[in-house]
Amino acid sequence: MVIDDHDREIMGYEFALRGRAKEAERALETACLARVGTLQPIGATPRLRSDKGLIFHCRRYCQACRDYRLQQEFMTPYTPERNGLIERFFRSLKEECVCQHYFEGFEDVRQRIQRWIQWSNEERPHQVLRYESPRQFWLKQHSQGA
Repeated sequence: MVIDDHDREIMGYEFALRGRAKEAERALETACLARVGTLQPIGATPRLRSDKGLIFHCRRYCQACRDYRLQQEFMTPYTPERNGLIERFFRSLKEECVCQHYFEGFEDVRQRIQRWIQWSNEERPHQVLRYESPRQFWLKQHSQGA
């Protein structure tokens, strides 16, 4: 799961039965392509904050971060309060989507969560964004600079 810390947009994600480096790398690819249209952003180096899970330290994932010109930043272990953004995301996902449905299988889970993510990005108001959705907030920020 890749979430923009500024506008709260869910930029990249990957559904899989196991959490491996290649799935995490695909989420990064999706995020880079969605946000900047390339796997090698030009300009300021984006920071990528994560916990110290094994996936985020493996050779494949670290190489992808270097290839995509992302600066890895790791949080102190056992401090979920320092990663409130992702913790809150998973809480909202669980309360607003997962606990509201009986799923027929993996494909059903994937489709319903994808729809929820799209709704969250485009319509769900966030208090920290002055009750705008991530998309509304992003558009407003970028139209003012144009």
